[in-house]
Amino acid sequence: MAGKRTLTRILVVLGAATVLAGCASGDNRAPAAPSERTKVPQPTAAQLAAANLDIPVAPTSERVDLVAPAFSDPTRIDNPLFPISNLRSAILSGTVDGKDFKTETTLLPETRIIKWRGGQIETRVSQYVAYLDGRIEEVALDHYAQADDGSVWYLGEDVFNYKDGFIADTEGTWFAGREGPPALIMPADPQVGDTYRPENIPGLVFEEVRVKEIGKTVRGPHGPVEGAIVGSELHQDGTREDKVFTPGYGEFHTASGGDVEAMTLAVPADERTGPPPAELGTLSAAADQAFRQAGAGDWTASAAAVRHATDAWTSFRKQQVPPRLEARMSRSLAELDRAVDARDESRSRLAAIGVAQSGLDLELRHRPVAEIDRDRLELWARQLRVDAEAGDTAGVRGDLATLEWIRDRFVHTLDKVHVARIDSHLVELRSAVTDEDLGAAGQEVARLQATL
Repeated sequence: MAGKRTLTRILVVLGAATVLAGCASGDNRAPAAPSERTKVPQPTAAQLAAANLDIPVAPTSERVDLVAPAFSDPTRIDNPLFPISNLRSAILSGTVDGKDFKTETTLLPETRIIKWRGGQIETRVSQYVAYLDGRIEEVALDHYAQADDGSVWYLGEDVFNYKDGFIADTEGTWFAGREGPPALIMPADPQVGDTYRPENIPGLVFEEVRVKEIGKTVRGPHGPVEGAIVGSELHQDGTREDKVFTPGYGEFHTASGGDVEAMTLAVPADERTGPPPAELGTLSAAADQAFRQAGAGDWTASAAAVRHATDAWTSFRKQQVPPRLEARMSRSLAELDRAVDARDESRSRLAAIGVAQSGLDLELRHRPVAEIDRDRLELWARQLRVDAEAGDTAGVRGDLATLEWIRDRFVHTLDKVHVARIDSHLVELRSAVTDEDLGAAGQEVARLQATL
């Protein structure tokens, strides 16, 4: 079975092994984290020139990231403007190159050790998955640690860029102690004029942020959010974009050249007590019914399911619904209505999945994150079956990659027997997809769905 290990998981394991190498000594005791302030090495003018970085970087006098404080409790990341330890799940959405863009950011249960300057720093790992036009586009495993003064430091990321379902490249991958130094991503108490570099390895990754505004009030998913900061971010190509960070959410809004990525919903910031409203259950059931009846060619029943879903949504949206989720669900329902009206089976089934996905995003406020991700896995399994039946090989590859990444978010909540069953299905599914045997892939994903 080892020969069938997924390419994604092989790359992740190799990356982690590189980072962890040399951290533990022969007596199983690893070097301690830096216990005092440490000067952070900076690239020289010659390095900047060699990387063709002829950009207006800030003078040293404005920099607040030249010395790293001690890291005695690095995994307690509770800086209000970058609260990774408390940010269990977040959804951002917008447009990139005129296409629909969505990201899911999830705090993973494990930590990773990063070796730097003879010591080690334990980091929290946040999984970032980006979808462009409904397909997986990028995955990053981001590694963060908080210093004793409350500042948050970025210690690297594993990046996987996808094209047609394949990992096209890992451009943007870096780790402190391997490619360069740690980088400050959020000061403890940012002030206007403070300048820092969230990425600081010329020729590989480089960004410099200058704080433009503090104490700003912005519109959040459920009303005004106070205490935001705005930073102007300078990129390697000399372009700038503004980024907004807010208490309880972290990165909140980015806009550049017509592209927008904005906070849609996050927990626990937007968490609600009690079970999901009944209308969301009706929406989910109606989307499932529309999916099944479209597959059976019963367009009368499919149309009735769309009406049930629309009525439930009309009732639910009278409540205070996060604006970006409201827009997404409305678009999803309109697409489902058009597809069913056109009696297009494949399009109708995919649109029904889209409605169900939007419903899960809304339910995230009310249900445990792991439960939502388990249901997301089932929906992506359903999408893989539709793509397999349509002969969409690239789509199937991307669906499988998405399944593998979502799996990592919630299997720690299951018993080991159940995890073994899921992993066995994913390994067999990867084998079928590698062989481009879409029939076998469809059969295996059906078995995965039965296990779920």
